[in-house]
Amino acid sequence: MPRIFYVYILASDSRELYVGVTNDVIRRVAQHRCGPTPNSYTTRHQVFRLINCESATDVVAAIRREKQIKGWTRRRKIELIEHAKPDWRDLAENI
Repeated sequence: MPRIFYVYILASDSRELYVGVTNDVIRRVAQHRCGPTPNSYTTRHQVFRLINCESATDVVAAIRREKQIKGWTRRRKIELIEHAKPDWRDLAENI
């Protein structure tokens, strides 16, 4: 069975953004929400809502996509999000 990797975008209520990559998006979102690292960006800025998620079967492709998105302007990231989720609804609200 091939392994799946996820490139995800989290947002705060004020729409601060965080882009990451993981092989277990549910576990990773839960880690962000528990705030195990008090000085992390996501904890300090309350960036906990999963608003975009893409999958890949190749870790190199997933990391490449993460870096690509991180290199984009804020405006382009918002366009990506709003194209798929115009309401910015949390995809993992039940975690």
